[in-house]
Amino acid sequence: MKKEIIVQLNKTFEESVFVQNGIEYWMARDIQQLLDYTQWRNFLQVVDKAKTACLKSDQNVSDHFADVSKMVPIGSGTERQVDDIMLTRYACYLIAQNGDPRKEQIAFAQSYFAIQTRKQEILEERIALVERIRAREKLADTEAELSGIVYERGVDGEGFARLRSKGDQHLFGGHTTLEMKRKLGVPEKRPLADFLPTITIKAKDLAAEITSFNTKKKDLQGEPEITVEHIKNNQDVRELLGKSVIKPENLPPEEDVKKLQRRISSEGKKIRKITNLKTV
Repeated sequence: MKKEIIVQLNKTFEESVFVQNGIEYWMARDIQQLLDYTQWRNFLQVVDKAKTACLKSDQNVSDHFADVSKMVPIGSGTERQVDDIMLTRYACYLIAQNGDPRKEQIAFAQSYFAIQTRKQEILEERIALVERIRAREKLADTEAELSGIVYERGVDGEGFARLRSKGDQHLFGGHTTLEMKRKLGVPEKRPLADFLPTITIKAKDLAAEITSFNTKKKDLQGEPEITVEHIKNNQDVRELLGKSVIKPENLPPEEDVKKLQRRISSEGKKIRKITNLKTV
């Protein structure tokens, strides 16, 4: 396929997308024309194959193919109603995959939507990684604040370590911090939270936030009083997770947050470098 055709097709597909509430979609009658199908009934046969493929991939067909109707001009200022279908990117991908690859437009669409879908997956993965890093940083800040609060109330560094370990024990169903490290294969000298999934990091953060709040509100003093409070808060958070059938001790470990931070930083530098080159 000639480069100029590829450029033109790419521009055409990009200009055909609609965005509503942050969600991208295409209209089936537009895709029909883009894929060089002259008859709507013939195009619907391809759409039906795509729906079958969608169903076989354990996806909800209605989430990707939404039947709609619209008015179109037919001349002399009059209009008539026609059927149409709102399509997600994934739906367009399946339609392209079930089309005739001998057509240049379909050959292009197969690659276009495959690449676009992968780009979306990469973006979602990156957002999830950044969310986990931010959750870990937030927990570090919360625990630093709690450490300062309890220090003013007679709890030293060793006491804070014991307090935090007691909280972990009740969040993780009786497993101590050290036991959880062994269970998840975390190096003994590394923080457990660096290897926890986002949901568990946020659970620890919530419990610590409540402990800080109640320690000041109730004017708690000394390690025993504050430890009882921290244990209760971790038990409450565990109970909340249990309502969604989540047991923190059974969740698999995640990649080391420190490695993720280096990777995100490296990728950011590459993106900035590419952007600078394009603007030169």
